[in-house]
Amino acid sequence: QVQLVESGGGLVQPGGSLRLSCEGLGRSFSNDAMGWFRQAPGKEREFVAAINFSGGTASYTDSVKGRFTISRDNAKNTLYLEMNSLQPPDTAVYYCNAATLISTVIAGRRGEDVYWGQGTQVTVSS
Repeated sequence: QVQLVESGGGLVQPGGSLRLSCEGLGRSFSNDAMGWFRQAPGKEREFVAAINFSGGTASYTDSVKGRFTISRDNAKNTLYLEMNSLQPPDTAVYYCNAATLISTVIAGRRGEDVYWGQGTQVTVSS
């Protein structure tokens, strides 16, 4: 079964850091663009960051620029999101996704050959 599995979420104090991981299982994702989305309670899912298949190009939403870093290790079939200077508005369930085109990843599309994980909770609170 092909799936993406997120991990690394948890409770952190404001100003703290977390690193999320998204492991691909069932097939290689080394030729796919991948990304991170988040959904806070009562809000729509929003784009956070995306990276192309090689890791050479990354894109971020404005609110996380300078604080979050997306990266990937294709040998481990794993995507990462390093999150620093976390604040309460960053509280959400974080999801990873993967698709052939980075435009598909950024748009958050669903469908055949678009993969989504089940999410990991990040809570920023004192």
